[in-house]
Amino acid sequence: MEDFQICDRDLDDALTAKYLQAESIAVDTETMGLNYLRDRLCLVQLFSPGILTVIRIAKGQTAAPNLQQVMQSTTVTKVFHFARFDVAQLRHRLGIETQPIFCTKIASKLIRTYSNRHGLKELVAQLEGVELDKSAQSSDWGDAENLSDEQLRYAANDVRYLISMRQKLTTKLQREDRWELAQNCFKVLPTLVSLDLLQYEDIFSHH
Repeated sequence: MEDFQICDRDLDDALTAKYLQAESIAVDTETMGLNYLRDRLCLVQLFSPGILTVIRIAKGQTAAPNLQQVMQSTTVTKVFHFARFDVAQLRHRLGIETQPIFCTKIASKLIRTYSNRHGLKELVAQLEGVELDKSAQSSDWGDAENLSDEQLRYAANDVRYLISMRQKLTTKLQREDRWELAQNCFKVLPTLVSLDLLQYEDIFSHH
């Protein structure tokens, strides 16, 4: 795939420097499944306008120092779709404490109250006018050395539109006086991740 770079195990120094200069970067992960404790992290995708990177994470890998430096930089906002899952994976597998965070799924639920469809495919279609191909969503990401072009395109598209959508969702949240509420939701995400990794279920419910 000629429009992005593939790194093994970590960002190189040059890419790290570029991402650290960005105001925001889009982030996504691909894993072997949806169980934090069982299913390993396989890929981390990063995007900032003009730079798109796929990092292949090795089985058993426990650190990625350059990626950690970027993800923990307080001057770079990390934009996710369903941040709760990705932030948990990055913490559990690589010891990364991601901050600050913007989640397009949370933003969508706060502002698009006229819809119950908040998946990435639906959001990109409405806000960007692009129909994402999600056919590679449920595929085996474990053989990172031999990913198909279809898988790589899927992984890239999961981050390609997030920064643009962040800007549009922020404008809508500010218009409806929900921007402060959204920011407070993003700030609480690391605490929710801690509860998830300790396998607590909804401790805020009455029962």
